[in-house]
Amino acid sequence: MMTEPTAEHRWLQQFVGEWTAESRMTNPPGADGAPAEDSRAKATETVRAIGPFWVQFESHGDFPGCPDATLQLTLGYDVRNKRFVGTWLGSMMSELWVYDITRDASGNVLTMAVEGPSMTGEGTTNYRDVIEWKSPDHRRMTSWSEGENGEWHCFMECDYRRVR
Repeated sequence: MMTEPTAEHRWLQQFVGEWTAESRMTNPPGADGAPAEDSRAKATETVRAIGPFWVQFESHGDFPGCPDATLQLTLGYDVRNKRFVGTWLGSMMSELWVYDITRDASGNVLTMAVEGPSMTGEGTTNYRDVIEWKSPDHRRMTSWSEGENGEWHCFMECDYRRVR
């Protein structure tokens, strides 16, 4: 059942390589009036091809509240459904995140939508991770959560730079 790789599969191959990552996370102001808090983290990332159809990302770093964390993202393109597909997991939680992914008309931005556990610890909420290519050696990912009022809050920005 081997299919031929498409332009979308070839596009995913640009992620392959070694990367450094620097992120800034912002916790929203607390309900008790506590101010927003910022924290920073650094990580390394290896992205490898799994044949011509998939790319697998593995990141390692010390994140606030999650020392020595491992994160894995897998991206591909489903030819039958004509959609990008992906999953994410982290060593700090038991949830497997399964994304609904779209790519913008420019071909430089992936938006990965998912419903997952709320950061408050109660119920679920909608999230979206947005990957934007800034140059062949620099990409930025922003992570967003939807509030109860329907407004989106950016809680993380991460810049990835290719290691040469």
